[in-house]
Amino acid sequence: MAKKISIMGSTGSVGTQTLEVVDRFPEKFKIIALSARSNIDLLEKQITKYKPLAAAVLLKEKALELKNRLGNVGTEILSGKEGLKTLAAWPDADIVVVALVGFSGLEPTLAALSNGKTVALANKEALVVGGELIAAEAKAKKATIMPIDSEHSALFQCFQAGKKNEVAKVILTASGGPFLGWNKEELAKVTPSQALKHPNWTMGAKVTIDSATLMNKGFEVIEAHWLFNLNFEKIDVVVHPESIIHSMVEFTDGTTMAQMSFPSMLFPIQYALSYPERWKRSYSQLNWDRKRSLNFLPPDRENFPCLDYAYWAGNIGGTMPAVLNAANEIAVEGFLKNCHSFLHIPAILEEVMNRHSAIPNPSFAEITEADAWARKESKSLLQK
Repeated sequence: MAKKISIMGSTGSVGTQTLEVVDRFPEKFKIIALSARSNIDLLEKQITKYKPLAAAVLLKEKALELKNRLGNVGTEILSGKEGLKTLAAWPDADIVVVALVGFSGLEPTLAALSNGKTVALANKEALVVGGELIAAEAKAKKATIMPIDSEHSALFQCFQAGKKNEVAKVILTASGGPFLGWNKEELAKVTPSQALKHPNWTMGAKVTIDSATLMNKGFEVIEAHWLFNLNFEKIDVVVHPESIIHSMVEFTDGTTMAQMSFPSMLFPIQYALSYPERWKRSYSQLNWDRKRSLNFLPPDRENFPCLDYAYWAGNIGGTMPAVLNAANEIAVEGFLKNCHSFLHIPAILEEVMNRHSAIPNPSFAEITEADAWARKESKSLLQK
């Protein structure tokens, strides 16, 4: 029987690649629902092709325009945050792929879990800002979270080689981004176009900038903490420029298991959708017939301090990770608009975090308030 899939963020990088996986296994999937923030041109094409039962657009005026364009096609068009929540809880869906970017992914993720859905999670910010809420909801509803991030998919696969109490630590790999080895003088001159040229991965603009600052890896540290119930001292990061090993698990007997594949999101997406099965490969594979080197080095924490800010926020807990995420979203947006330099991104994060007194065990409302406060503080810093 075909798995019924709902894709939150179907017009983004992960969303379109999820549909690519679906297209390669048409007999195994049925698209039930799709959503976008504002790209109704692409969403209209997706609706025409896949004929979902429902679609949602975050911007209400865009939703109305899409509805007028489509006419009576049999797809219910929803809008706004409530529309996304309704779509996430759509009763016919077996798997909800959450491929939204930023804080906006938290509420739909909670809505999907509260309805017992299997969530294929690509939105790391949801776990960063509301990991405690997500973990509790998944446990209460006995809902499954399948990680789509390549690093966490790798950890999930490596964990199957041993028992939880046999894990000594996990090692997340980072490519180092486009500025590996650069000093502060060089980083001060970085332009958005340079930062958007990732050496190995094709991703959306926000994630690509986060990769360049190592903030993306920092978020993944917090994500691993909640996904696998790991203490932060058991989560390490190593720079691996080739991006062939996606993460590793070291067991108590000294054995280290690594998951390797060509650097493409298609692999973890397919595994999340096919689990517990593995389906026949149809993507690029590693060629071991040619000479290949795998290199490892420690992250440059002095010139790329965002990684340490994530450990800082994660260890404090409460609303501090939400503040870190919100400040980062504003800082990255400002950098992409040429409002400030690349080095201002970590400077803004540090200042906003220093101004915040974290609230422990926060409710959704308190997380939302902390998010709004951090955005306001960050914008104020940018204006100065």
